[in-house]
Amino acid sequence: MKFFLDTANIGQIKEINDLGLLDGVTTNPTLIAREKKKFRETVEEICSVVKGPVSAEVIALDTDGMLKEARFVASWAKNIAVKIPMTPAGAKATKILSSEGIKVNMTLIFSLPQALIAAKAGAKFISPFIGRLDDTGQDGMELVADCVEMIHEFGFDSEIIAASIRGPLHVVQSIQAGAHIATVPYSTIMGLFKHPLTDRGIESFMKDWNNAGLGSIL
Repeated sequence: MKFFLDTANIGQIKEINDLGLLDGVTTNPTLIAREKKKFRETVEEICSVVKGPVSAEVIALDTDGMLKEARFVASWAKNIAVKIPMTPAGAKATKILSSEGIKVNMTLIFSLPQALIAAKAGAKFISPFIGRLDDTGQDGMELVADCVEMIHEFGFDSEIIAASIRGPLHVVQSIQAGAHIATVPYSTIMGLFKHPLTDRGIESFMKDWNNAGLGSIL
């Protein structure tokens, strides 16, 4: 499973990239606004660091507006994937953009029929929102598993991104569901390193080393 970092913070992106974990980045208007920088400036800076796909979202709600914005944004870097919302206008724009070779990340997916529409429209990435479904009492991870099965069953050239990840358990469940990608907040991806037995083991090893008076390895 690939890791995308769900952020527009360049410092976080560089740190995760240096760890060798970064396969791509997803942004949205909220994340961009949080950085208090220009949209294009932020996206181009991210693309200069990240080799994999960088998702940048349009804000137009009509097909013509989406197409105009998407083509403009996609021209900024070769690795940009344009985020388009799941609406009839979005599906129409996705079909046109994908036929032009522009990668689309269809976002705000909350049902299997919506995922099927996205796949048939040619979306390269399909993003079911796990946490937001869980908030309504539904099983978001069940949708991810169903979407993955659908992609494999019908042979669509799309990848399922487990989005709206709320913590390490969602990452574990994404792996188990066979998600192609999980887009994860910085705090969550750093939390994956943590385990009390790891901390305890390091503490024990260091104690034994120091008690033996072995000093420095160098």
